[in-house]
Amino acid sequence: MKIQHLRGLIAAPFTPMKKDGSVNLDLISEYYRFLKHNKVTGAFICGSTGEGVSMTSEEKKSVIKAWGDATKGDKDFQVMTLVGGTSIEDGKDIARYAQQCGLYAVSFTAPFYFKPANVEMLAACCKEIADAVPDMPFYYYHIPVLNGVGFPMIDLLKNVAGKISNFAGIKYTHEDFMDFLSCLHFQNGKYDMLWGRDENMLSALAVGAKGAVGSTFNYAAPLYYHLIDAFNNNDLQKAQQLQQKSIDMISLLGKYGGIATGKAYMKLVGVDCGEFRLPVKNMSAEEFELFKKDVDQLNFSSFCSTKPS
Repeated sequence: MKIQHLRGLIAAPFTPMKKDGSVNLDLISEYYRFLKHNKVTGAFICGSTGEGVSMTSEEKKSVIKAWGDATKGDKDFQVMTLVGGTSIEDGKDIARYAQQCGLYAVSFTAPFYFKPANVEMLAACCKEIADAVPDMPFYYYHIPVLNGVGFPMIDLLKNVAGKISNFAGIKYTHEDFMDFLSCLHFQNGKYDMLWGRDENMLSALAVGAKGAVGSTFNYAAPLYYHLIDAFNNNDLQKAQQLQQKSIDMISLLGKYGGIATGKAYMKLVGVDCGEFRLPVKNMSAEEFELFKKDVDQLNFSSFCSTKPS
């Protein structure tokens, strides 16, 4: 398989939820148009931001189908889904379904209950999933802060090279720039390395990243495109200032409880995705009012994503 190297910003969408906690599929077509309007080039669905681990297999399939339907015929917008990380058999089943729904690629993260003992076992897990959809690009999702599996990704690439023909690359959500650079250079840059830490994007650009997957691209895509332009134009001072804006914005996630704060940002840009499911903590109404004041201090409206007219 010829490996395509994706470019630009790929959002990790939130899964929209109704007030009763059920999945709100009706919002997904609007969500897709919103991302397109802000020049986002793809979507990585059902991942950490998308609460994939908090949904049933049937719910994930319904979300996959909704994104497949919404983006059908748009060859410039690539959708990939995380298929899971605990049950290999469920992952294979969901991967096949994603292929039926016309998604571009599938992704898999390391099992995080029964963890692989070594990188060879991790490679074997990847092969099981990838072989279920041999004509579809497969990405490994490296996020040791959540799954507790921190093998160097250069070792994974060495183990899959020549053994998994559809292994396209890695969504790299970690801060090991030495490892990331080694992966970028492996076999003359064969594999697609997608950066996954929005707050460190400038550093990733400096070592050669061309594509990125992130949650804050949902609501602040213009900020990152300005950052990329500044870097490409050798205006390092401006790029640093824009990265600091990103850091200041992301710092509010920590202040207001974590990942669920992202859905609060989405409310501010007019795409209400509801709340996160347990065990994630959501803001109270009082906290939301304080959050809005802090966001105003960032001059958020000057760099946030906007809805199409």
